[in-house]
Amino acid sequence: MTRANGPFDVKMTPQPPEDATGGAGLGRMALDKHYHGDLEASSKGQMLAARSSIPGSAGYVAMEIVTGALHGHTGTFVLQHSGTMDRGAPQLVINVVPDSGTGELTGLAGKMAIVIAEGKHSYEFEYTLGS
Repeated sequence: MTRANGPFDVKMTPQPPEDATGGAGLGRMALDKHYHGDLEASSKGQMLAARSSIPGSAGYVAMEIVTGALHGHTGTFVLQHSGTMDRGAPQLVINVVPDSGTGELTGLAGKMAIVIAEGKHSYEFEYTLGS
């Protein structure tokens, strides 16, 4: 596994619900990210989230298309997010969608972690790059 890390900026824009009932408590967000460091890239994505009636409990899923350079290898790939908060205890899994890499990122596989410290976001990305 190769490791990549660095900071990123994210803008989340609320989107209207898909149906007239307000999505039964589901919220949608458009994602716009800019990665720096070992991954110099931008991404666009969609997030779907829900909160429960218990404070600190929620869940979200998201898909984002990343375009840029990973340790100098250019192309695109897709990240799939699945996260939960269980009464404040977070669990987050972010994986590269299999066979989603293009260009010099064809064959990319791996997982990403997000770190939030002092209001700033950073990523830790473990990956392999093969065909």
